[in-house]
Amino acid sequence: MKLESLLTQKKAAVLEKWRDLIVQTYPVDASEFLKRGKDRFQNPVGYAIARGTEGIYDALIEGSASDVLSSTIDSIIKIRAVQDFSPSQAVVFVFLLKKAIREQLAAEMRENGLSRQLLTFESKIDELALLTFDSYMRCREKIHDIRVNEIRNGTFKLRERINLADEE
Repeated sequence: MKLESLLTQKKAAVLEKWRDLIVQTYPVDASEFLKRGKDRFQNPVGYAIARGTEGIYDALIEGSASDVLSSTIDSIIKIRAVQDFSPSQAVVFVFLLKKAIREQLAAEMRENGLSRQLLTFESKIDELALLTFDSYMRCREKIHDIRVNEIRNGTFKLRERINLADEE
């Protein structure tokens, strides 16, 4: 049996476990809210996690190119980049997929001797983590640029007001 077949069969269980692990990275009150619903409008973060994790999972199984993975990662990392997470906390969700797979598929992997295939798949997850960190840094740079522009615009407006006041 191939690991990809097993991952496809157990997709729902692995995704549920992965999402639970991701939600646990949030404070308790927020994690309770995130677990409750995946409605796009009532719970946009929970929705983004649900959609993003499924997209990432499918892309990894299919062996999609890194540009496809990058666009899929963005739905989650953009949210985590603006939240109160350190860089390592923001990208840890990628590594939690390894844990979810091991916990959900441990018996089947032992029975079918899939440890070598698992190592290969986990190296794809490691590559995904690098893409995720790059995406995180792009988001943080954009946030920084926005803040700098806001300060610059505020300073410009303040100077205009001072100049107008001096002219009166």
